[in-house]
Amino acid sequence: MEEGGGFRLSAECLDEPPNSRVFLVLGKDTGEALIRERFAPFGEIQDIWLVRDKRTHESRGIAFVKFARSSQACRAMEAMHGRSLAPDTKPIKVFIAQSRASGSHRDVEDEELTRIFVMIPKSYTEEDLRNKFKVYGDIEYCSIIKKKTTGESKGLGYVRYLKPSQAALAIEECDRSYKAILAEPKNKPSESSEREYYSSSSSMRQEPMGHEPRGSVFPFEGQPEFGSFEKSQMRVRESVSKRLSVVSRLPFVQEQLFFLFDLVPGLEYCDVQRDPHTNHGHAVIQYTTAASAIYAKYKLHGFEYPPGNRLGVTFLEDGSDGLDHIRKMATQLVTSQVSSIVSHNNLVGQQYTSSQPYSGSSSSQLPQPQTDAVLPSRKKKAPPESSVKERLFIVFYPHPLPVNVLEDVFCRFGLLIEVYLVTGKNVGYAKFADRTSASDAITALHGKIVNGVRLKVMLADSPAEESNKRQRTY
Repeated sequence: MEEGGGFRLSAECLDEPPNSRVFLVLGKDTGEALIRERFAPFGEIQDIWLVRDKRTHESRGIAFVKFARSSQACRAMEAMHGRSLAPDTKPIKVFIAQSRASGSHRDVEDEELTRIFVMIPKSYTEEDLRNKFKVYGDIEYCSIIKKKTTGESKGLGYVRYLKPSQAALAIEECDRSYKAILAEPKNKPSESSEREYYSSSSSMRQEPMGHEPRGSVFPFEGQPEFGSFEKSQMRVRESVSKRLSVVSRLPFVQEQLFFLFDLVPGLEYCDVQRDPHTNHGHAVIQYTTAASAIYAKYKLHGFEYPPGNRLGVTFLEDGSDGLDHIRKMATQLVTSQVSSIVSHNNLVGQQYTSSQPYSGSSSSQLPQPQTDAVLPSRKKKAPPESSVKERLFIVFYPHPLPVNVLEDVFCRFGLLIEVYLVTGKNVGYAKFADRTSASDAITALHGKIVNGVRLKVMLADSPAEESNKRQRTY
């Protein structure tokens, strides 16, 4: 493909604000005037670019439209995808164009545009968060990030809207103190939605570092096993410590860098150091344990923050014994795996169906689950005939947990109707009679380990949502 008829905007302006360009697939005979006429009602158009063959100057049937605001581009996508620009012409396809700095050539999925990340007062409840942001559109769910040890709010939250234009409008118009940004997308393909899990046999495979999708470090978006580290990243000759050096070709903002590395539990301090001779960024990060530092290095080395700017993360000497750190981690990993195997073998003969009566909580004979999640006490299940208010999709690695263990874990959040596994798959479902209970389960369990099995817990796609998903054919 050759490009002709270049943009009048400078390259730096193409992605400002983010997600303000739409990508069109249309008829080769469609001209700029018709595109402008049909897309002008959605907002101020800053530029239109028709992609042409450099030799013949014929249209390639691809165009870009740059809007002044992200919400305008999103409204155009929602309204015009699958519509015809003129009578007796084929319907066009409209997507939000990927940022040029990302290096990706795929279109942005709707799911990546509906969830925003906000800074909030620590006194906020989920209801407060919902009330503040519902003025911008219909909210699917909202959640507050809490400290694992105390359950206290970290002053951070997520809001997910039903439409991309609503999320974009919230970012544009909410009070600046919320510092609202678009939340980074879930991992693809390793951190996928329910339908992507079934459509790809490699959905549980981890991407090697350096090719990992953007946003994979965010909490509740899944985390790889320590066992998936490449051998080259755990070489003994590399000095392992609790302290990290972070470098970047762009200067750091203390607050932003702190929140980024605080997504890995155990952050002690983040010290941004400024070089008066260059504009490069340099910071020192320290964690309470070497395990956290190793995980942060594995997850964040090469991560693009902001998009297009890769971070370099290396260990700094802290006077500790690196080999001793590795021995302790290996012992913990082996203990966890042995516990998982023993638990699985003891219960593997049981049927993958729920048999717990609703009138009681999970069996008191079950041992307390071995987990890094903070679990409340067991609660009674909801009656089996209760109306299902929320359904959760669960992915297990490396194997499913027995149903009675799952039931024991998920019933602790209240009003659980049932849990069940899908035969032959490392996935299952949990049905709740209350949306808040389901949201609490996601917050507490997503990315956590139970009896040596890592869980990914997310909202299941409802039949109505499935029928409304656009089929991507281009």
